[in-house]
Amino acid sequence: MKYVQILVVSPLLRDYLRNKLEEYGIDVIASATPMEAIAKMRSLAPELLILDYNIGAISLMELLKKKKSDVNTAKTPVIILAEKIEQRHLIELAPYNVKNVFTKPIKVDALFTALSKILKIDFKIDNSKSIVEANVNEGIIFIEIANGFNRDKIDLLRYKVDELCALYRIRIPKVIIMLSDIRLTDINSLSLYSLLQVVYETSRASPNNVKILARDENIRKFVLEQKDFSKTQVVDNLNSAIDSLLAYDDSLDKEELALRIGSQMIQAKTRREAEEMSLKFYAENKGINIEFIKDSLKGSRIAIVDDDFIIQEMIKNTFENTGAIVNTFSDGEEFVAIVDTWEFDLVFIDLNMPVMNGFQVLKTLQDKKVKYPIIVLSSVSTRDSMLRAIQMGVKSYIIKPLTPEDIFIKTVEIMKANF
Repeated sequence: MKYVQILVVSPLLRDYLRNKLEEYGIDVIASATPMEAIAKMRSLAPELLILDYNIGAISLMELLKKKKSDVNTAKTPVIILAEKIEQRHLIELAPYNVKNVFTKPIKVDALFTALSKILKIDFKIDNSKSIVEANVNEGIIFIEIANGFNRDKIDLLRYKVDELCALYRIRIPKVIIMLSDIRLTDINSLSLYSLLQVVYETSRASPNNVKILARDENIRKFVLEQKDFSKTQVVDNLNSAIDSLLAYDDSLDKEELALRIGSQMIQAKTRREAEEMSLKFYAENKGINIEFIKDSLKGSRIAIVDDDFIIQEMIKNTFENTGAIVNTFSDGEEFVAIVDTWEFDLVFIDLNMPVMNGFQVLKTLQDKKVKYPIIVLSSVSTRDSMLRAIQMGVKSYIIKPLTPEDIFIKTVEIMKANF
């Protein structure tokens, strides 16, 4: 039996790799720390090591040096998974038989192509160019499937939805499945059935809380014909899908909203320590290594594009102890002036700004073909604006008033994406 050792921080990625490899009769041993990995290597030399670069560069290098010094593991091949990695660090990895370095989000087909070559096993991977994404906004799990179905990505969705439900502490799951550029045929109808199975089993949502957004009439007919899913509503309008899941209250006017945000910020400095403790407690209870998150954010460049100084300060305070580089811009024009020369790992954009509003910023980024991970900020009274942002390709947004926990959770979701 082949033996693979895994040291990966993300439970989602770890569980997916374990289950996929075990399907092919590979014995997988997972380690929680570099020291545990070293101890297990000494007792049984693996045929492959899959390591997370973001366990910390020093810890990783210590592990690789131990591997190289042991005659039984010196030639063991290594695959590195990383959030991002500088060229000079790639050179440092060269002496340790590192065969591949994959940056996240990881392309599953490329990863298993590398695994096939190293382990001499023909992994059956669906290479179809389907897009499968999942995000949470306003307590709704948005699942987007575009350009057809991919069975491996649908299988991976099981882990992603489970992770999102835990991250956002979702008690009453609500799901919108957006099927884009998909026409149902006899060939792919089984894939749609599998998708619905995965969504219902993982989210545990009731049929009334699952909506399918699709324009193909055959999809509507197919769903109605399935005994297990016949109560699932198929709609052709995103607005109606959202409104049917949320009881939207637009009674809060902007003045009241501003007062609420201002009141929060007056107390912000005095309660910052309490908020940090709250975030730490929350992270620990959800199995999130907050120190790992902070370490992986170190050196990341984050932009805040918002004319509200209070919001700028709240977001800056959230990242204060992470080592991230935070740049603030008071209007959209100021921000787009530098996008050709500055790189960002994450951008917060307010939709309501003078001079150049958030939509104009998004359109400018589209025209310039600049692709940043973006989190849109909006007041609770602008549902139509949020729908427009989604239609412009924005996957994540936060409704004001903000809390440090909202910012933290959404950042984890966006920046810790594994696939």
